[in-house]
Amino acid sequence: MVSYHARTKHSYCSVRTSAHRLDWAMQPTPYKRYDAQLPRFAFELSDSQDRFLYRIGGINAKKSYPGVAYFLRMNPAAGALYPNELYVQIRGVQGKIDGIYHYEVFTSSLTLLYALAPSEGLERWIGENRPIRGYLFFVSMVPWRSAWKYKDRAFRYCLLDGGHLLGAIEASALLLPHATKVVYRIDKARLNAFFGFADKEFFLSAAIVGTPIRGEALPRIPETVLPTAAPTDTFSPAPVIVSAYRETNSVQRCKRNYRAPRFDYNSETLQEAIFKRRSQRAFVPEAITKGQFRYLAEVVSQPILSDCDEQVDVYIVVNRVVDMPCGVWHRGDYLRYGDFSRDAGYLCLEQYHLASDGAISLFMVSRGKRYQALYQKAGMIGHRLYIAATYLGLGCSGIGAYYDDEVCTFLGLDPSETMVLYAMAIGR
Repeated sequence: MVSYHARTKHSYCSVRTSAHRLDWAMQPTPYKRYDAQLPRFAFELSDSQDRFLYRIGGINAKKSYPGVAYFLRMNPAAGALYPNELYVQIRGVQGKIDGIYHYEVFTSSLTLLYALAPSEGLERWIGENRPIRGYLFFVSMVPWRSAWKYKDRAFRYCLLDGGHLLGAIEASALLLPHATKVVYRIDKARLNAFFGFADKEFFLSAAIVGTPIRGEALPRIPETVLPTAAPTDTFSPAPVIVSAYRETNSVQRCKRNYRAPRFDYNSETLQEAIFKRRSQRAFVPEAITKGQFRYLAEVVSQPILSDCDEQVDVYIVVNRVVDMPCGVWHRGDYLRYGDFSRDAGYLCLEQYHLASDGAISLFMVSRGKRYQALYQKAGMIGHRLYIAATYLGLGCSGIGAYYDDEVCTFLGLDPSETMVLYAMAIGR
């Protein structure tokens, strides 16, 4: 088991003996902005390519409370802290300057960091041997945004939310339509230096939405350092997270997956689902249909096109599904029967309004070795469930906090060998 994961487990005792008072004066902004003098290109939603980009991480809701307001995005994030940033290389897309951009969420625009010459590009740093016509996305993490609230466990959330962002790219690309290839074998050290992150921000993964240009030479890397910007307005080091990041960077000898997923979505309804997706705060204890359950189970089983396909197992606690008995479901069959709804709620730190009242609860686990890849895969699966549940008119909530070892024991797994990555609840 990855040592960082073992050190950051929750237990009934740990959550009651590790009180953490938030320093509101140090709360970091969730928005990164580059110098105002750099060229910016606002998304025009009448343009199909800009709609594609906006659907990935654009703002789609505003929440207001006395004295405070915050904005929600297409992609979910633990605590609405949004610890990830998105960068994109664009080549050969009509109406776009070939270049390297930052995705500026607050202004719904792309900031041009570097205009590419035809002979330049970042393809070799993500293992491609041809220029890519289309989009190369790069997902980074800003640990302090999440560590401010979640302390050392925040690395888990940075990875899960990075996976959600990859899932948002995949969901939006389905409407082009294009397949999305996830790349974990990227040259992180050089990319971090090239973007001038200075140990405050770190790259996690990349995604390709495009096609190789046959017959052309591999582009050379631009001989420059890009413009820099602080990712947050406040900062505090997160040494445990930085150490865990460096210790888990390797994806050597990882199995590739060449199969693309197949989804049965109506395009118009899918686009509505992307815009409407929210994290449910509570459920009413009502059943979903057997057809809805089967649809969600099929979404979970779809492959992810990637260069590192770590095994993530999904266990489903069936609480309320019409014409199906209660019990624990795994890989198309029941492991045991019984009403375990209260157990599911307890295991998720007594969040009974979610894991107990939801029609189904899900636990994602793994015995994999490539920590960053498997955790981001869990986030991608989670995003697929968010979209599928919304598409079906259901609610969904991601749950990143649970009693790690007790979940394993409940599922009949060895806590010393199995890592619990994510929990979710779906219902009405």
